[in-house]
Amino acid sequence: MKGKPLLPTLRIKKRYVVYEVVSEQAIDSREAVKAIIESYAKCFGTFGLAEAGILDTRIYAGSRGMLKINHRYVDNLRAAMAMIKTINTQKVIIRTAAVSGILRKAKLKL
Repeated sequence: MKGKPLLPTLRIKKRYVVYEVVSEQAIDSREAVKAIIESYAKCFGTFGLAEAGILDTRIYAGSRGMLKINHRYVDNLRAAMAMIKTINTQKVIIRTAAVSGILRKAKLKL
């Protein structure tokens, strides 16, 4: 037996953040996601990481990828991505390419 669905005002709102990894050599997407999550945990702690609810959508296109996050923590994610300087001893810059509330629109910006 299924319960009543949540009202739209009670649902957790999410955003899809499309990021781009700029480096001289190609970086594996999973390593980039791991570095982003570690940087977020370092900046905002384990509790902040749990509140943000960062999920890897596993949608990648070349040096770009997509993460799903709570709508209140997008700015924190941008700050955490700005703190990343190296991944596997390679100098990198991770920048936000786009933010969208709809997966289909985020895929178009990928």
